[in-house]
Amino acid sequence: MTLTKRGEYALRTMIRLGVAEWNNEGVISVSNIAHQEHLPFKFLEAILFELRTAGYVESVRGKYGGARLAKPMKAIKMGDIVRLIDGKLAPIGCASETEYEKCSCPDEEHCGLRMLMIDVRNAIANILDKYTLFDVVEVTLRKQEMEADVPKKKVAKKVGRSRNADPADGFLALLKTGKI
Repeated sequence: MTLTKRGEYALRTMIRLGVAEWNNEGVISVSNIAHQEHLPFKFLEAILFELRTAGYVESVRGKYGGARLAKPMKAIKMGDIVRLIDGKLAPIGCASETEYEKCSCPDEEHCGLRMLMIDVRNAIANILDKYTLFDVVEVTLRKQEMEADVPKKKVAKKVGRSRNADPADGFLALLKTGKI
């Protein structure tokens, strides 16, 4: 599975709309979302159209118009959004349940690579389908709250570190530590 820019932007948009709902901000203008999330406006409009067509987002027209969630956050699984925007979760076509593609392997039934990629697909699907938008928004806001309580020197030091993805910063790692 490769999360495209379109998929990433859709997830970030849904999380932003979820945060807005959590904070009772109401409708958020598309230009505001684009600005806050550093997303190209026209690209965001196309993504919102797709999310709206699928029933995840609704549009409000007018001077104070924009977008808001059309479903409760607890009813929106992260895996459903990824599948909507990017299609299959499997890293290779022959391991996909929803978009199977025949591979060039001479013995697909006994192919070790296919079996491994099916396990990868299952692990990805299990995580993305386990968590809802509500879960992700809740953890996001709790982490922001925690870091707001940290003295400025410690936050500055953390921000200045390497940009590599630290396993300790992962969603599941944060949930397991009990800090969030």
